[in-house]
Amino acid sequence: MQQPDAPAHGGPSVECHDIAIKRGGATIWSHGTFTIPRGTVTAIVGTNGAGKTTLMKAELGLVPLSHGTMRVLGTAPGESNARIGYVPQSYTNDIDSSLTAEQSVLLGLTGTRFGFHPVTRRQRAKAHEAMEFIGIADKARLRLSELSGGLRQRVAIAQALVGDPELLMLDEPLANLDLASQRTTVRILSRLNTELGMSIQIVAHDLNMLLPILTGAVYLLDGHPHYARLNDVLDSQLLTHLYGTKVQVVTTPQGDMFVAPNMAEPGGCDMHDAAEVARFHHHGHAQPDPSQDQGATR
Repeated sequence: MQQPDAPAHGGPSVECHDIAIKRGGATIWSHGTFTIPRGTVTAIVGTNGAGKTTLMKAELGLVPLSHGTMRVLGTAPGESNARIGYVPQSYTNDIDSSLTAEQSVLLGLTGTRFGFHPVTRRQRAKAHEAMEFIGIADKARLRLSELSGGLRQRVAIAQALVGDPELLMLDEPLANLDLASQRTTVRILSRLNTELGMSIQIVAHDLNMLLPILTGAVYLLDGHPHYARLNDVLDSQLLTHLYGTKVQVVTTPQGDMFVAPNMAEPGGCDMHDAAEVARFHHHGHAQPDPSQDQGATR
């Protein structure tokens, strides 16, 4: 993987001024004015149906704004998609499971068009480079049907990275993964940000596993998107309002923080329990552990 060229570091990752989106005649959210700096790791959070994925699709130019203006990597939505890597939540369901890991990663360069299209030596080298960075080069010839959910997710990330994007967008990348796979994925994202300076956006429901790498969050609250630095988002009152249930922000004696629902409240948030999360948060920017998630099957 290579670092973005110097001009890529100028200006914010995303700029929004009074943006709004409608779906079926109803306003999903409105009055969104915020800026996401480049080189940051940003969560997009909110309750189910708040429009988290819709915001990402608006950035990609797939959903039109009903009001306001948005700039993504300095251009109108959709114009810089070649500089963006996107991992949809439905990747593991939509992709042909008979493809090999290498063939899947190559789709990030050749596209998904039908029929025969030759792969150049340079494209194959780029695919290998992305798989090597993600730690799945030894799985290149295995079919997706032979890989665990965690490894398929890493294939999806490699596919998004193969074009050396400046911005990586992931929709619920930790959903349905076991603990080891979640940790490996977070460590990969940490390396992409710290080593390559890549801007990253992550649609997330549970913040806990991501806290070690997050710098800020876009939170969809009361029908409006807002952006804040992480320390301002980790506020018990704000999160309680955001999730609609009592939430506490807990700091361990070691200084690590995690978000915990009040288990006495009915319908508490679907989050890791406090003892489990505390074990992960003795963190640094660790390298992915090759021993984690290397099984070939679920």
